[in-house]
Amino acid sequence: MTNFNVKKVAVLGAGVMGAQIAAHCVNAKVPVVLFDLPGKEGTPKNGIVLRAIENLKKLSPAPFGDKEDAGLIQVANYEDNLDQLADCDLIIEAIAERMDWKHDLYKKVAPHIGANAIFASNTSGLSINKLAEGFDADLKARFCGVHFFNPPRYMHLVELIPTEATRPEILDQLETFLTSVLGKGVVRAKDTPNFIANRVGIFGMLATIHEAEKYGLSVDVVDDLTGAKLGRAKSGTFRTADVVGLDTMGHVIKTMQDNLQDDPFFSVYKTPEVLAKLVEKGALGQKSGAGFYKKVGKDIQRLDFASGEYVAGGGKAADIIGRILKEKDPVKKFKALRESTNPQGQFLWAIFRDAFHYIAYHLDTIADNARDIDFAMRWGFGWSVGPFETWQAAGWTQIAEWVKQDIEEGKALTNAPLPAWVFAGQVAEKGVHTAEGSYSAKSNSYVPRSTLDVYKRQEFRAPVLGSGGVDAKTAGTTVFEDDSVRLWHSGDEVLVLSLKTKMHVIGSGVIKGLQRGLEEAEKGYKGLVIWNTDAADGGPFSAGADLQESLPLFMQGGSKALDPIVAELQNTFMKLKYSNVPVVAAVSGLALGGGCELALHASKRVAALESYIGLVEVGVGLIPAGGGLKEAAVRAAREAKGNDILQFLKTGFTNAAMANVSKSALEAKAMGYLKEDDVIVFNPYELLHVAKVTARRCPTQATARRSSSCAASPPLRLGDRPRPAGQHARRRLHLPTRLTKLGGLIAEKSERPATFRPGQAWSASSGCSTWNARHSWNCLNNPKSQERIMGIASRLGNRSRN
Repeated sequence: MTNFNVKKVAVLGAGVMGAQIAAHCVNAKVPVVLFDLPGKEGTPKNGIVLRAIENLKKLSPAPFGDKEDAGLIQVANYEDNLDQLADCDLIIEAIAERMDWKHDLYKKVAPHIGANAIFASNTSGLSINKLAEGFDADLKARFCGVHFFNPPRYMHLVELIPTEATRPEILDQLETFLTSVLGKGVVRAKDTPNFIANRVGIFGMLATIHEAEKYGLSVDVVDDLTGAKLGRAKSGTFRTADVVGLDTMGHVIKTMQDNLQDDPFFSVYKTPEVLAKLVEKGALGQKSGAGFYKKVGKDIQRLDFASGEYVAGGGKAADIIGRILKEKDPVKKFKALRESTNPQGQFLWAIFRDAFHYIAYHLDTIADNARDIDFAMRWGFGWSVGPFETWQAAGWTQIAEWVKQDIEEGKALTNAPLPAWVFAGQVAEKGVHTAEGSYSAKSNSYVPRSTLDVYKRQEFRAPVLGSGGVDAKTAGTTVFEDDSVRLWHSGDEVLVLSLKTKMHVIGSGVIKGLQRGLEEAEKGYKGLVIWNTDAADGGPFSAGADLQESLPLFMQGGSKALDPIVAELQNTFMKLKYSNVPVVAAVSGLALGGGCELALHASKRVAALESYIGLVEVGVGLIPAGGGLKEAAVRAAREAKGNDILQFLKTGFTNAAMANVSKSALEAKAMGYLKEDDVIVFNPYELLHVAKVTARRCPTQATARRSSSCAASPPLRLGDRPRPAGQHARRRLHLPTRLTKLGGLIAEKSERPATFRPGQAWSASSGCSTWNARHSWNCLNNPKSQERIMGIASRLGNRSRN
């Protein structure tokens, strides 16, 4: 099994999780067969699975990268199709969290599982060893837990849990598949109730509810305090519970109640009375329309604990607490919270203290090391910084003393003392995260990170605060750096250009940086990669043109004042397109407007699955001015091969006219923003590696002009030019923007898309880009366009500062 390769997956159970896991396998182009019970008599035999697939198409956020791929899921039932399991390399069971139901299913499927297949249960907290009871020794050695977080496409975390008999190579093989093919962050957990993320996360939610009631805080205030202000999911605590489902949360709590009676924190595992009442009434959260919150018309009301009724929401953190939370020095921040007399400040210190107390007490039993707890909370619950990282950054020894004092004074949730290792030896001196590894309470040593080959594809692995890892912002050898860009390399013959502007917008500094990058790359490198250091953290590729820089110039000199900037932008993009070395755009996150056009002009694009690409200028009453429509026209011309171009042209122009943005890299291919031979990467930490490999493999300019594998091809020859589209086509292309204008989505006098005049000659370097630019910036004369641009500029600035 050293050459283990997952060629086909079976998912047992077409419920919410099972169906979405199957969908994500399809996203990764891994063939998958989805099983469930046979339909009742008189209904289609595979009706349950078919309905589940139809429901997937309606879910938001979308499980599929491209809904058209839904048909790729093969349907099956346990009565007729168990023989299909023999061809599957990985079987994932994802039925309801009932030990007896799972055992019944295992007896049915076990005889059909291939001799080398991995069998895994997607349980959220049941004992993996107990689930494996009854297996023969061979199957038990190939069985483990694999816990995806919901929704599987978007949540980075997967917990991998072995049995006592699971062979080590099974875990290595599965971790490799999950990491690179499905794009996940794998944490190996111990076989304890609810594993790591749910164990710590649900405890944290229960402690938060307890402390909120103690300090008399409403659900909306708590969510404002425990959301983005703490670097956590914007939904905070109670809204997150609504999204997860209060019944689901109740099930996880019950697992803790049933299996952790000896835990000193056991009293906290009691189902909160308010939660029990909501579940009893069927108010299960977002899926039922009511939970801790309820939408009434356009208003969101919140539950009042005292009355049990829904009342107006909108409560926010106190100004003084907001100022404390903005303090960048964590030592000062925690001192202020600890000493605060404001109930909100006391509440925040209490929930941090409770978390620190819990993770320290349980580290030796629930995780191999402190790093795994931090990653589990970051990747599974959306925290930007893990709890151990937070503790260490705030001053390990001081925080430990404060927690100890609260325990002794009876302020903590339990009187169980902090373990001795917190105050002793190497941890007291260095903390839990060091350059040599992260602390393991079980072995009393620092554990280094995994050395599996798959992680060689991650030039910059997920950082751990305090570990002293390499910072992508300063790594390698800097060739050139200013406020807009950094040019650097790692000694591997590929030059990297990283944008440093807010939201990586494209202004004069970035344009000059691109020019400098091309000059340097053509002097002595095999390629140029455009990659940003925050790509794996959800940062944008580029939000487009720097509107804050452009608008003042327009206000001073009108649209003519912008002509030189636009001309330089267009010329720079054309130089990228026809450079003497391959230029690879490593796209992740937003690639809008000018950012989209930058990617379109690269020789090749390597895009993370979660890439949202589109020409959106019409949304502010402008027309794309960086050559995006020209690229759509050129690609349409090549596809038309001398035939009527309209059918090929309308997709690209309609997308621009409607400001359509892809909801994934897969959809971006269907929309034409990515080419069929562009590469899609599922793990964003692999983006730079794959982009560099692509750059090195792309042919040089001399061979690229004879190859379709790179986009650096010459302008269309005269004989290749398609027939002019004509007035009829022009009217057809105007229609989407006219409809958009009538719908009130764009400004008046902004309805003319940059189509070609009848009889105009077309080429890859034609004057159409200049024509687009002139009409685009003339639209700035419209006050509505100016108003929209100022609004967007303001929002982008605020988003960057936050």
